[in-house]
This record gives sequence, C-alpha cells and structure tokens, in this order.
Amino acid sequence: MKNKVFFLAAFLFWASFSVFGQDTAPVKALATEHRIVYDMSAADTAQHAGLMRQLNNIKRAWPEARIEVVVHGKALDLLVTEKSYKAEALKALQGKGVVFAACENSMRARNVTKAQLLPGVITVPMAIGEIIMKQEQGWGYIKY
Repeated sequence: MKNKVFFLAAFLFWASFSVFGQDTAPVKALATEHRIVYDMSAADTAQHAGLMRQLNNIKRAWPEARIEVVVHGKALDLLVTEKSYKAEALKALQGKGVVFAACENSMRARNVTKAQLLPGVITVPMAIGEIIMKQEQGWGYIKY
C-alpha cells in the first residue's frame, strides 16, 4: 500500500511540473499573407458604402493584405464613371492596393464599355470564374 501511495505522490509531483512549468508567454501570431476576394453583386448604395468602410478597416489593420473586389450584376454601377457615387473612396482604396474587377459578362448585359469604367478598374471574363480561381489559390471569400 505504501508503494502505491509513493508512486501516486511521485506521479502527481511530476505532473505538476509539466502543467505549471509551461511557458505562459503570449503566443505570437503566425505571419501569414492575407488574401481576400469580395463578391459584390448588390445595387444597394448603402452596401457599397459599407464595403468601402470594411475595406478601409482591413487595410488599416493589415496594410499588406491583398484584396480584390469582383463586381458583377447590378453592382456594376459602383464602377461606372457616370453612375458611381463612391468614385473618390474607390480611388483612395486603389491607392492602398485594393483591386476592383468588373465582370465582362455583366458589362455586356448592361451595355457598359471599358471606357465607361472608373480609372484603374480591371475586367475579368466572368465574375464567378474569377472568384472560384481565387478560392482555389487559397484566397478567403466574402460575399458582400
């Protein structure tokens, strides 16, 4: 019986060192490249304004984050020079490295030419295809 008590006490003594002896320093965040693709298809200008705020928040926290906003459907007006009421905000975000991509399928359906797009906006053949390719490359996806 004494041997069992001795071994139990020895085990508990050893276990306390492995629990209490652990390093309690905060864990450093792993360095990672943040890559985010946004899917914007809503015509709602309040959503457009919210998107601009969210993009600025991300770039403030993660200045090196790679962000692409794929715009299609009724949201295309966000990128059209004569219709966008967020042109200045968009230009400022482009200056921070945010890429805005217009869907060529949506452009054809809405009779929008590349010349009508805001400066610096790129085009992609199809929005869904662009989003899928980004996801396949490990980009985080956000539907906005």
